[in-house]
Formats: sequence, C-alpha cells, structure tokens
Amino acid sequence: MKVQLPKVIAKYFAADQADANAVAECFAEDAIVVDENHTYTGQEAIKRWKAGTTARYKYSSKPIASKEQGEKTVVTSRLTGDFPGSPVDLRYTFTLDGNRIAALEITS
Repeated sequence: MKVQLPKVIAKYFAADQADANAVAECFAEDAIVVDENHTYTGQEAIKRWKAGTTARYKYSSKPIASKEQGEKTVVTSRLTGDFPGSPVDLRYTFTLDGNRIAALEITS
C-alpha cells in the first residue's frame, strides 16, 4: 500500500533519489535540517548536507508510514543501502511552511 504524503514531502522523497539541488528546492530559504546530531540552516547548507550524504552512501528510501502530530508530519521510511546497519527505519519529522519544508529532523 502506498503511503499518502503531503505534496512537498512526496517531492522531497522523490528528490532524495535525484540530486542535492532537487532536495534543497523542497526547503524554504531559511529552513533547518537536523541529521546525525548536526544542524544545517538554509538551502545552501542543506544542499551541501545532501551532496555529502549522497557521496558517502548509496541508498534507497521508501516511506512506510505517515502520521500527523500537531503541526508536524512524521514519516517512517525504510533506508536500504551500503551503510552500517542497513536496512534501518528512520523517522522524518517535517514542519511545513506552505508548499515548502521549514524544518526536518531525522532520527532513528
């Protein structure tokens, strides 16, 4: 069964399989991403984060669940690839600002 996601979140997961520019375009100019205990602020920093992750690991991500928690959308996605611990289910907590992502926190 396909998980129903808000349009910009679906765009993010599709872009995640494309390139860093496509990922960064999903975010607001002053957006924040928190991943692996690092914080990235703004589209340029997010683009560098994504490019670095893509250079280090080859992986695919498949959303398997989604739920609303107040003003946030929490998506569980299964990552499979050439990284330690693969496969792993990660929680992506999105805060949206219209048709852009204002914040994203990725946790296990």
